[in-house]
Amino acid sequence: MPLLALGLNHRTAPVEIREKVAFPPERLPEALRELVRLPAVNEAAIVSTCNRTELYCGVEALEQERLLRWLAGYHRLPAEVLAPNVYVHPEQSAVRHILRVASGLDSMVLGEPQILGQIKDAYRAATEAGTLGRVLGRLFQHTFAVAKQVRTDTAIGSSPVSVAFAAVRLAQQIFGDLARQTALLIGAGETIELVARHLVEQRIGRIIVANRTVERAAHLAEAVDGYAIALKEIPTHLADADIVISSTASPLPILGKGAVERAIRERRHRPMFMVDIAVPRDIEPEVAELDDVYLYTVDDLRDVIEEGLASRREAARQAEEIIDVQARRFMDWVRALEAVGSIRTLREQADAVREEVLEKALRRLAAGRDPAETARWLAHTLTNKLLHAPSVGMRQAALEGREGVIEAAHELFRLGPPPRRG
Repeated sequence: MPLLALGLNHRTAPVEIREKVAFPPERLPEALRELVRLPAVNEAAIVSTCNRTELYCGVEALEQERLLRWLAGYHRLPAEVLAPNVYVHPEQSAVRHILRVASGLDSMVLGEPQILGQIKDAYRAATEAGTLGRVLGRLFQHTFAVAKQVRTDTAIGSSPVSVAFAAVRLAQQIFGDLARQTALLIGAGETIELVARHLVEQRIGRIIVANRTVERAAHLAEAVDGYAIALKEIPTHLADADIVISSTASPLPILGKGAVERAIRERRHRPMFMVDIAVPRDIEPEVAELDDVYLYTVDDLRDVIEEGLASRREAARQAEEIIDVQARRFMDWVRALEAVGSIRTLREQADAVREEVLEKALRRLAAGRDPAETARWLAHTLTNKLLHAPSVGMRQAALEGREGVIEAAHELFRLGPPPRRG
């Protein structure tokens, strides 16, 4: 059964297109069951995230146009709108693609780990919808194992590659476990939102969000189970903060040396980690002179990020080698699976011939025929019947000049190399 992956992602389609073909989780079961009702589709799974929508199907024939029309029709879009943004991966290319996706090699941020969880969600949804068969079910299990191998055998996910991630990683290096720490995030833009997400993933104890517009701070704080304050309230809460990360568009510093000095005294000189991501800076440079304060700027993080990217690029090369090997290994399993049916049919035919000849031999013995003669008759007849079909096929292939069939027969029956034509 052929495999086919069809989809679009952040590299091939703008967000205006991606958002139109996303599958909300609550509609996924219905969509999966509708997909497998297509005449050529035997099994299916759908991976749908903010960066990609992909159909993985076991199909009777590689009918990509039918899948494209279904995807467009399901979302009430003209197929010609989607067509320029769509990629198609057949067979081994489909296997290699899902292995790369799960390993973070096809992500916007190289090596990011979230996509593996999203693929596991897709597997779970397809399993519950009853749309996974033997091949796709095995493919997903193989994918999870390979993604784990890539994470274990390479450094693809070990180095920070964004300012937000680098800031949180440095905080971990200073404090270790963040579960007992309080973070004060100043600003509520995209970078601070990403910082908040990384902190939550690391099980930060508490988050305070300060912003000029309190409503915006409250929106972010609610998403991360935090607490929102106005900028003017920072001095009241600063001493509670073990971690301070700031990224605003303020033209002037928001935190001065005096305010931080007072907070350190209130904290009885417990260390405070501060990252100023803003340009112009939000935290006065003189704060770095204070004891028990670790102040980093965006330039300080740049080296950490570049080291992380270089490390991940090297790890990605190693991961590609693992994926190439594992994609071939999976396709070997698929091809062996395809032979199982043929082998079963061959054995059933041989069993039927054996039973037929054996029944006749038993009747001969019951009629008083000589056992030795009957045994020779049985062996001769069984051999002739088993070899009749292959012999006729080889003779016909020779007459028609189909040398490939003759070569295959020599390989299957261990006949040695075919004789040279004189």
